[in-house]
Amino acid sequence: MGRPKKDKAFCKEHRVTVRFKEVQYSIIEEYAKQLGVPVAEYIRQQVINGNVAINYSVVADIPQLQKLTDELHAIGNNLNQIARYFNMGGLHSIAIRQEINECIAEIMKMRKAVMDMAGDFNGNSQTPVE
Repeated sequence: MGRPKKDKAFCKEHRVTVRFKEVQYSIIEEYAKQLGVPVAEYIRQQVINGNVAINYSVVADIPQLQKLTDELHAIGNNLNQIARYFNMGGLHSIAIRQEINECIAEIMKMRKAVMDMAGDFNGNSQTPVE
């Protein structure tokens, strides 16, 4: 007894044979692997949709980045408290103005540190495959 036949709605009726050089096929195979689909399905999507986007998730576990994130969080809390004070009708003083300027200076220093750490990690994390 053989395998049961598929329903006609799920059957593909036409076959197209395409030949690739080894390098071309390995590139296609790699893209399909990154998408988690068979090579035939990748080629179908490529032909029908024009291109298939592969999105890469970039995860960085850098202690310095965590430290900067914590510092930015603390500065954000300080700025929120200052904003709340002013929104509730608080008086403007030289001390508060100095604290605001210090927070802004800290933010600018951290921004520079983040840019220095980023270095060559510039680019689009969602580059479509062409």
